[in-house]
Amino acid sequence: MAASDATTARSASGAGLSPGLILAFVCMGQFMVFTDVSIVNLALPSIQEGLGMSEVSLNYIVTAYATVLGGFLLLGGRLADTFGRRRLIQIGFVIFALASLTSGLAENGTMLIASRAVQGFGAALITPAALAILTNTFAEGPERNKALGVWGSLSGIASIVGVILGGVLADTWGWEWIFWINVPIGLGAAVLAPRILPESKAEERGKFDTLGAVTLTAGLLLLIFTLGEATTVGWDTFRTIGSLVGVVVLLTAFVVIEAKVASPMMPLRIFRLKTMRVANISAVLVFGTFGSLFFFASLFMQQAFGYSPLKAGFAYVPLAFSVAAGAGIASGLVTKMAARPVVMMGLTLTVAGLLLMWRAPADGSYVVDLLAPFILLGLGCGMVFVTLQIAAFVGVTDEDAGVGAGLINTSQEAGGALGLAVVATIAYSGMSTEMAATGGKPELIAEVHEAANHDAFLSGAMLGTVALLVVTFLMPRGKQSMSSAPAEAGEGPALVKADAEK
Repeated sequence: MAASDATTARSASGAGLSPGLILAFVCMGQFMVFTDVSIVNLALPSIQEGLGMSEVSLNYIVTAYATVLGGFLLLGGRLADTFGRRRLIQIGFVIFALASLTSGLAENGTMLIASRAVQGFGAALITPAALAILTNTFAEGPERNKALGVWGSLSGIASIVGVILGGVLADTWGWEWIFWINVPIGLGAAVLAPRILPESKAEERGKFDTLGAVTLTAGLLLLIFTLGEATTVGWDTFRTIGSLVGVVVLLTAFVVIEAKVASPMMPLRIFRLKTMRVANISAVLVFGTFGSLFFFASLFMQQAFGYSPLKAGFAYVPLAFSVAAGAGIASGLVTKMAARPVVMMGLTLTVAGLLLMWRAPADGSYVVDLLAPFILLGLGCGMVFVTLQIAAFVGVTDEDAGVGAGLINTSQEAGGALGLAVVATIAYSGMSTEMAATGGKPELIAEVHEAANHDAFLSGAMLGTVALLVVTFLMPRGKQSMSSAPAEAGEGPALVKADAEK
């Protein structure tokens, strides 16, 4: 029996449909999940007015979703491998839709924040299951590279579309509709899934690793929440230091558990794949760079350029088109060369764009000072996202597809939280003193905001440079690591060994 037959069980339902339709379906789910990461940003003032929320509590509308999403991704991936990827994606869509309904119906901040957390849990079931279905549908090589190119580009595009859509809906139909728009989409997707998607899961299932699931999920939840809070409570506080110690204890316990249990939540063998390892390390740095970019670019346009939230949202449109163009370029290049030079090109464009943003004056114009860096950043974003998604699955078996999907998405979420926490700490250092010295004069306040945002862009460029160095010196150079055909039965271990030794 072939290796893929031994590890993967597929139902006949959906098997006759085209791979293109399967790709469109799973990408729709990914687009919905990532749109909701940013869709609330421009609607926050309307939500605050409607629910009477404080400035502090507004932050949790964003972080509740992101924290639960990032914390449960690996658990969602292993659940998908164990109980069925199509089944998990259906459950995820239903949870996401119902939580979106209660978010729009929220009568107070507590209800909204709790609903956003449940939304994040539904998203954590959808994303790794959808990505695992994609990688099982397309064979490793050019076909999978193109499919992952489409998937990878959606992360950047959806985040930008979310900002624009949130501003439009909040200004027209009301902030509730940024959540209610998901209800028919999510429930419709859950109903259509059996007609479109094949079922797949690991055929040989052992006892579910409950203790490993608890320690890992708790560790990731605590990590992402702590990073998000560090800029508010401070890095040197007992709360932050104690939480980080707790993270180390939980994740260390997880590794010990995984090394001993018969059916681990995350098989440690997956880390033998060097391309996958470096892709995930790079993703932490890259998403840290872009997470801080999108946050501070939005503030910069409103604080330094005086844009309204809606105008700032539409200013991102060229960046969105550039992300799509970069993704298309990368999808073509990775069939001809290794991941390393493609990621290096993307990161070089990214760093160049951030350095241009660093030099953009507060009294400048969009066409002269923002358009060029946005185009460079979009191209870099598309090239890097796509290539890292592909590299993260090189050598990963069908049996571990869910874990691989959960791992790369967790790296992205944790990286985004880490990058924003570090860059915000640098940018806002001493800002309260500087604001007090302005005496309330608008021109001096604008200068303080300009300096803080410039510090953020320079810090982001430095983070991108570190990512560039990691890729340059650690990522495998061989072309075969990206474009090789899938191994025949019995060849898998050899390929894994070869990749691990590069």
